[in-house]
Amino acid sequence: MTNHDQHRTRRDYLGDALMRADLHADPFQQFSEWLQEVIDLGSKDATAMALATADADGAPTARTVLLKQHTPAGFVWFTDSRSHKGRDLASNPRAELLFYWRDLDRQVRVRGSVSALPSERADQYFHSRPEGSRFSTAAAQQSAVVANREELESRIQELEARYPDGNVPRPEAWIGYCLEPRYFEFWQGRVNRLHDRFRYVLKDGTWLIDRLAP
Repeated sequence: MTNHDQHRTRRDYLGDALMRADLHADPFQQFSEWLQEVIDLGSKDATAMALATADADGAPTARTVLLKQHTPAGFVWFTDSRSHKGRDLASNPRAELLFYWRDLDRQVRVRGSVSALPSERADQYFHSRPEGSRFSTAAAQQSAVVANREELESRIQELEARYPDGNVPRPEAWIGYCLEPRYFEFWQGRVNRLHDRFRYVLKDGTWLIDRLAP
């Protein structure tokens, strides 16, 4: 068996300094500016985020989803509530998001409680999606076992025949979620691994900022 030893795999981080004086008092504003910078660079999947959840027994899972909206009310994404993450959130409605932007050597962690959005929000976003995405979503129960790809393709063909105008209904289980943050962490990679790292913690309605060791 090949020994895939990665001890010598490394690169240096050459990001600009992140100082306490550079930070906004509002972490949402800080996040918005960082996200816009990576979007302006033309980076692929700038809105991709790792979503970490845990079930009622505390067993964690993580996967990548796409951020669809962020406001002071929270961070929004859409998914099938019958999926693994949906079942986790039903029993333990807390989660953490991780954004990693390699082009800028930056990471952001966001932690908080999660709630389901009204069905009207899910309807609005579902019907704004490309037709192919709507049919794929309607044809499959996310995370469920299927025999093969042909089974999925056959379901889509059946739906296309049933809804030739493309107006396939949103599955009731496909909903929106919103994470209401109580913790942010901004990480800027720096030379010699002496990274800049700051956390925001919400206490009595005020965001407290601390520098953390790398």
